[in-house]
Amino acid sequence: MIIVPKIFKLGEDWLTASTAIAIAKGQTSLELSKTTKVKINASSRIVKNIVDKGHPVYGINTGFGPLCTTKISKEETQVLQTNILQSHSVGVGKPIDKEIAKLMLILKAHSLAKGFSGISELTLDRIMWHISNDAIPVVPSQGSVGASGDLAPLSHLFLPLIGLGKVEYQGELIETSTFFKETGLESVELGPKEGLALINGTQFIAAHAIKVVEKLHYCLSQADIIGAMMIEGLQGSIKPFYNELHALRPFKGNLHVAKRVKRLLKGSQIMEAHADCERVQDPYSLRCIPQVHGASRNAWLHLKELLEVELNSVTDNPIIIDEELTISGGSFHGQPLAMALDYACLAASEVGNISDRRIYLALEGNSPGVPKLLMDDTGINSGYMILQYTTAALASENKGLCFPSSADSIPTSLGQEDHVSMGSISGRKALQVIENVEKILAIELLTAAQAFEYRKPMKSGILLDKVHKEVRKRVSFAKKDRVFATDIELGIAMIKNHTIIKVINKTKKEKKISFKTPFSKDFEVF
Repeated sequence: MIIVPKIFKLGEDWLTASTAIAIAKGQTSLELSKTTKVKINASSRIVKNIVDKGHPVYGINTGFGPLCTTKISKEETQVLQTNILQSHSVGVGKPIDKEIAKLMLILKAHSLAKGFSGISELTLDRIMWHISNDAIPVVPSQGSVGASGDLAPLSHLFLPLIGLGKVEYQGELIETSTFFKETGLESVELGPKEGLALINGTQFIAAHAIKVVEKLHYCLSQADIIGAMMIEGLQGSIKPFYNELHALRPFKGNLHVAKRVKRLLKGSQIMEAHADCERVQDPYSLRCIPQVHGASRNAWLHLKELLEVELNSVTDNPIIIDEELTISGGSFHGQPLAMALDYACLAASEVGNISDRRIYLALEGNSPGVPKLLMDDTGINSGYMILQYTTAALASENKGLCFPSSADSIPTSLGQEDHVSMGSISGRKALQVIENVEKILAIELLTAAQAFEYRKPMKSGILLDKVHKEVRKRVSFAKKDRVFATDIELGIAMIKNHTIIKVINKTKKEKKISFKTPFSKDFEVF
């Protein structure tokens, strides 16, 4: 587990997904060092000098997008920055989760603090105030095409700086005008380029990517545990998890998963009881757990590595290098994360897909000692039959959501922005798929626990035995039909709260069990 810092220096320290989440939760505080303040103020002065000299520089004293050739007078440059926030606030749909909006503020503050955006220290201080006081602007979920950055959502995010929009503050959703009365704050007077610096960037995409990295990480960890539990319940073989096999095809994710599952099965009476059985091999959903879960872990790792580059980058436009060099480029383009998010979306879907197959396998009744539909008295009882209908529906829905958003591009801005990433949609879809996977894993946890029960009085290894007992504290063994939706809700709560991970970690600590693999540092980040 990575230890996050107590204080994070904006524009200076290296930001990770786990640190960003710690800041959003109030576990880590923000500060600007003297060195960073010097860089910020120097960049702001460069912008003012450009305005004073009158040389046309995009976004400072010109219009935006297709209006880039329209010269703006010195007197109108400040009006231009306020206007851009208003004109670009065109988002629609339900508001994004408050935590994601807060992450957007954190990521934007870190990027601006690098000192290449021409932002003023006063404006940055106000953004930090919003973060520290948990006064989070309301941001609609739809409207960004992922280049020129996340224009619409970022515009909504910063409307409160100029007294507009809405804020979620102290548990209430209020108009910014009311918020100002309650806090005594006043509108920030944006200087040249500040409006553009605020709304250019990939912070909507990146904030969603942080949540994808976090939530998919926990899904992957729990999928290994639940998969191992299903192996026990269905008396699968441990041989497909031997290092000797995976050393010959040494993908990081495969090796990591194989070692984890093998460790979970260590010391199991259930595994020992059928060590010399006549079964030659298991179906793929058991036998290929290292390959499938491992491939999804590799996709997760790819996103995490790219995300960390993005979190510590400057993604607005133009970039202020010095008074003689301002560069209008494409650092706001969301393609690097859009493609990786689509990859992660597919990776998450596959975790749910193979989980659904294991659930189906458990219902077939082909494993000695485990009855069809996981219940003895079927006929009058349907057993666990219909739970798999739900996972089939969720898995199918996920497949439909896996079409890569980054494969699409619709020109905007009268053709000036003729190729866009659609990365905002990639991020939103990936989170939707992961939420469905959490539900699938919850149902597999219930079915694995039910199958596990039929192996008594034999015991599993200490880790899985503890997990099974924890499940039984919440959901009892089903001898006859009942409203299984209640069980499923309890299962979903266990997945979302990472209950079985906590059980494993507690047992590891108490029994001094090593659970590390050669790639733990790559994959264990929360």
